[in-house]
Amino acid sequence: MNTLAPYQLQLLESIIAILVYVISFFVTRNIINKSLKKTQLERTRRKIIIKALHLIITIIFTMFLGGIWGVKQSEIAVFAGTLLTALGIAFFAQWSLLSNITSSIILFFNHPLKLGDTIKILDKDYPYEGEVVELTYFFIHLKSTTGETITIPNSFCSYPKGGTFTTKLDLKN
Repeated sequence: MNTLAPYQLQLLESIIAILVYVISFFVTRNIINKSLKKTQLERTRRKIIIKALHLIITIIFTMFLGGIWGVKQSEIAVFAGTLLTALGIAFFAQWSLLSNITSSIILFFNHPLKLGDTIKILDKDYPYEGEVVELTYFFIHLKSTTGETITIPNSFCSYPKGGTFTTKLDLKN
């Protein structure tokens, strides 16, 4: 007796859903890159928009797979409630995580930093200098003149307690 027979339809639908997910993942990246290049939006901004859109696509895909396999709405509600509770506790237990997300939004819309900028962070304890090679939701990655990768929380550049920073344009003056 075939043990997969009752699940053949769900397996087929899941395989199709996975294929659609993978295709949409790459197609959206290409379409967004092409359309945003026409608007002269910086590469950093395009990357952040693509990451956010991919997160949304992944959430929709996960919900769709749950529907294929017959996950009940009440089970999804319990899972979502548990997840939101855990995130709430994590945010309250770790304020810096929330401040890093907020700072990444501020850095995104304020445009003080972009990929390729050479910045110098003027902190009395640990001064840093390097080229911005990556901007993520939580961290700024710098490549120092010695080739080291320095990871700095986004909140370090957004609040006065973290010191001040200058970009290469400021250093020329």
